[in-house]
Amino acid sequence: MVRLFVKKMLKTQQAYDATLFQTPRFGLSKGYEPVYRLTVNATTHDEALASIYRTFNVSDLLPKDYKARYVGTGDVVLIDEGIYGQTYYKLCSEGWKKINRVHVR
Repeated sequence: MVRLFVKKMLKTQQAYDATLFQTPRFGLSKGYEPVYRLTVNATTHDEALASIYRTFNVSDLLPKDYKARYVGTGDVVLIDEGIYGQTYYKLCSEGWKKINRVHVR
């Protein structure tokens, strides 16, 4: 019984505050602008990034108020965990890579 409780505790989902950044034109490396902010329920950053990618690349899942393009290579996601800090991820051809900062306009 205790072992089952510990496993459930380790896999607890939390709400991540995420912001999607895109450049005005695809392929630019500077001038990122925040295009959408959302809350994602996930157990890890990897799971949150997969959910964000799926949400913004499947037309049926796109939020009604989303006005930007599909997520593609070069786009950046900020995951803000409040007092635990902020983490930026950039979508590269190999997948999501952690980066130090983003060049915002």
